[in-house]
Amino acid sequence: MNHVLYGLAANAALPSELVDRLTAIADADIAAELAARPDLAHAQALRLASRVEESAVWLAYAGRLTVADVDPVAQPHAALALLDGGAGSPEWARLLAADPVVERREKLAACPALPPDVVETLAADPDVRVVAELALWTTPEVAARLAGHPHAEVRRAVAANEATPPAVLAALLTGQGLPPARRCLVCDREETPFVHDPHCSRLDCDLEPGASCDGSHESTVHDTRQAALRNPATPTEAVVGFVDHPSLLLRWALAARPGLPSRVCEQLAADPSPGVRADLAGNPAIDDDLMRVLAGDPGHDVRRRLAHNPQVPLDVLTRLAGSARMGDTLVPRIAAASPDEVEELAQSPDPAVRMLVARRRDLPPATRDALAADPDAKVVKSVAPHPGLSEAQLRAMADRHGVRVVAKIAANPDATPALLEDLTRHGPSVRKALREVARHPRATAPALLACLADRRARPMAARHPALPPSVVVELLTDTDGQVVAAAASNPSLPLATMSDLVSRLERRPVPGAAATARTPGARCP
Repeated sequence: MNHVLYGLAANAALPSELVDRLTAIADADIAAELAARPDLAHAQALRLASRVEESAVWLAYAGRLTVADVDPVAQPHAALALLDGGAGSPEWARLLAADPVVERREKLAACPALPPDVVETLAADPDVRVVAELALWTTPEVAARLAGHPHAEVRRAVAANEATPPAVLAALLTGQGLPPARRCLVCDREETPFVHDPHCSRLDCDLEPGASCDGSHESTVHDTRQAALRNPATPTEAVVGFVDHPSLLLRWALAARPGLPSRVCEQLAADPSPGVRADLAGNPAIDDDLMRVLAGDPGHDVRRRLAHNPQVPLDVLTRLAGSARMGDTLVPRIAAASPDEVEELAQSPDPAVRMLVARRRDLPPATRDALAADPDAKVVKSVAPHPGLSEAQLRAMADRHGVRVVAKIAANPDATPALLEDLTRHGPSVRKALREVARHPRATAPALLACLADRRARPMAARHPALPPSVVVELLTDTDGQVVAAAASNPSLPLATMSDLVSRLERRPVPGAAATARTPGARCP
């Protein structure tokens, strides 16, 4: 990748004339950045699409190309992108349904609102991948018909389609009422009985690890059941019998389903797998009594998922506060807390509970200020990015708690330029604070120069518009390609430098440019 060109293509200050010149020398990486420019004119989009085929796809998805701009024979991938967005021509669909490249027919099968005759053509396609893709996205009527397809892979796709009628999903789950499948991907390719080695070294093999068939297509049948269990359209009465199934994966799929009867939830709460119990703990359908049971589960992930359950009782959540390892995120129950609950939580004697509510960013000023003055560093760290805190409050927090809160103070949107400069000089240095300052819109040139000393903050500082232009130019020769690209994307880069860079690069070949010429059979991205 040419990092200078890559950065220039994303530079918001790049004038239209230089966009034109970059388009003429763009490879796929550069074209991706050019295609994403909000100021790209229609004529420029057409030139870019004609030079780099991948860009036509991106531009089509972004609505920058229309039916009149695309030739489905010369630009089949762009035509598929428009069809996928519901903007293509029905005649294109008919043309592509007969395309000799399987991957294109497979992509077409996933497009919405296809003409009925195209659907029938794809449903009869000789390649099962095309039929399976159609089964995954098609209408209830077609899905019901494909549920009896002789190939098990098509049935697996029908089981995952949320438009499939509930009665059909129940039949796929139990196998009752459907003729037995005659083939699967395993017996298509191997003599049965066969079990695919999970460590298979064959480069031409794309079977899933552990895929097996003894004539009953057992691994695909298992995957079909798993898909049906995860499908919200599958009737509850059809899934409850899997609560004690020997397959861990099937019980696991069951645990996350809404609307499970209490007796099934109670059985799953005693499952030997912590993964099953964790998915159950995160299921909003479980009742308060079961949540209280799961709050004492020995599995860390079980308690963490329970803490993130939007229906968890507040008293259960406060019990979990010190042990559930919730991370820095605001949990849903705290986000939904009422004003009275917020006030009660903020006054809790447990700092872990106060820390939970301190992560909200809409606290009443009095509550916010009280948490900012909290004696516990974890609480202060959580509230430090809250908008509305004054410079004096932020400085007082840094003075009291030092390195434990400096990075979060630097992330505060109201941090002043002077405060940000002082945070970069904090002793001992806090590297996370430098990264926050480097991306802060109020950062000044002195603060950004200090941030350049940190390897991870350096690219962020290099693209900051407050960095002095002379420094931005120097960074174009940095040994780190990320820094070079960031500097080239900086809108403070002088216009004369931009023009000079493009002129120099026009005189030599762009690495990888030859890759823009795609063969007719290239897979659609």
